Amino acid sequence: MVNKLVNITTEIRSFYSIKEIDETLNEEIMQYKSVADEYSQWLGSLLRDSDNLKENEERLKELKALQKGKRKEKSKKNKVKPRKGGGSADWVQFKDILLSASELSEAEILFEAMEKITGKIDRLEKVKNSIAQLENSRLGKDMIYIVYICDGVPEKIVLRHKKDREFAKKFQYIADFSIVKET
Repeated sequence: MVNKLVNITTEIRSFYSIKEIDETLNEEIMQYKSVADEYSQWLGSLLRDSDNLKENEERLKELKALQKGKRKEKSKKNKVKPRKGGGSADWVQFKDILLSASELSEAEILFEAMEKITGKIDRLEKVKNSIAQLENSRLGKDMIYIVYICDGVPEKIVLRHKKDREFAKKFQYIADFSIVKET
């Protein structure tokens, strides 16, 4: 049915080459594009087949415009709220979540998910371009790239020389086996 993405929101990973980072970014972008395509197909099917959505022509036009990327910025796009005048599905608060049983609400969450995925793809592609420029700087092959990844997108990179790491390991080994002679 739907591809499952590994959803680790914050992590630190070590890479031993820029090419390795680039390959990881390519895989992530491909995964997100695949999921976005599945959601788009699901949404298209929902828009074509739904009798309830066809009854509300104004909302249907808005949804189709959103699907084509013509969405207007909302002041609070992270919150799902019912529309005034009952134009959208009725959401019911249940503890810390909102519930709905309408197909229109299903379309809304598909749009919201697709927007977030598209934003993530854009951010990953920008990072990929930055990594390509970093590769052109020719930092050398003896580097370790310690990457801070937040919400699945690399944000910071610490550059370490591999020899520094080897020295640190040797130092740790020496420190672990040092003993003090008592006189």
